Amino acid sequence: MNRPDPARRARLRRRLRTAGFLSPWLAGFGVFFAYPLAATVYFSFMHYNQIRPPTFVGLRNWSYVLERMPLFWPALGNTLWLVVVMVTLRVVFGLGIGLLATRIKLGKGLLRTLFYLPCLAPPVAATVAFVFLLNPGTGPVNGILSALGLPSPGWFTDPAWAKPSLVLLSLWGIGDLMVVFLAALLDVPREQYEAAELDGAGPLATFRYVTWPSITPVVTFAVVTGVVQTMQYYTQALVAGRMASGVSIGPGTVVQPGYPDHSTLTVPQLVYSLGFQNFNTGAACVLSLVLFALAMSVTALLMRRRGGLLRVED
Repeated sequence: MNRPDPARRARLRRRLRTAGFLSPWLAGFGVFFAYPLAATVYFSFMHYNQIRPPTFVGLRNWSYVLERMPLFWPALGNTLWLVVVMVTLRVVFGLGIGLLATRIKLGKGLLRTLFYLPCLAPPVAATVAFVFLLNPGTGPVNGILSALGLPSPGWFTDPAWAKPSLVLLSLWGIGDLMVVFLAALLDVPREQYEAAELDGAGPLATFRYVTWPSITPVVTFAVVTGVVQTMQYYTQALVAGRMASGVSIGPGTVVQPGYPDHSTLTVPQLVYSLGFQNFNTGAACVLSLVLFALAMSVTALLMRRRGGLLRVED
């Protein structure tokens, strides 16, 4: 009779111990990610109205969403526009304010507090306040612009200005990125700055060859999380459109999202409208999978070792 190999038993114990430590994460991954993703894929091939049992329809939901749904491509275009413009400006402004906060000497604590406070405002309250401030008829912003002889845009009531207004709202709450970049900038070794100064490097050369290589992983983190969050952009766009439309919202009121002229319509709004207002769960699942695939593709592109934001040695 062969006796068990002690080395094999030791490996088995290590694997069981590792699995035990990983079990909370594995349970959360299975319940909150793997199962919902599998269910979404399953329902994308079904006709399901959340009342009757689902019935298999093949690629009919996919064909409807990609070929016959009139609002899919405008919503996707708006979402991608927000991803490109909003994420880029938030990273640039957040990094710029972080650099300013590291350079200023007098009142730097007050400056950091003032820039961080807006991001603590609830999204709905901040959006409602912005819509009132930018109201073309009664808002103080247009009043000031008119007094200065400058053009007064329609902001959230003008399709050409609705998405830029949402970008302004996101820049107002830039304090979260400022804190992240500030921590990364303060972590850059002072010896490198001193060496660059001795070599005669100017501000631009110092930023390019000293600061930027040190904060590249943090910039990558900010861009990737920004892309994922903007792909899920829902609350601010929905609240801004409903407030700007002037429609009274009460029990049982169904308001089509995207005011004005579908300029603020995003894919998450379309998912909610299809799945919970029109009870077309199959089409809503198709939209969710398209959004998931786009987010994963952009994230993989940004995190490549070569050609992405990360360097080979990171």
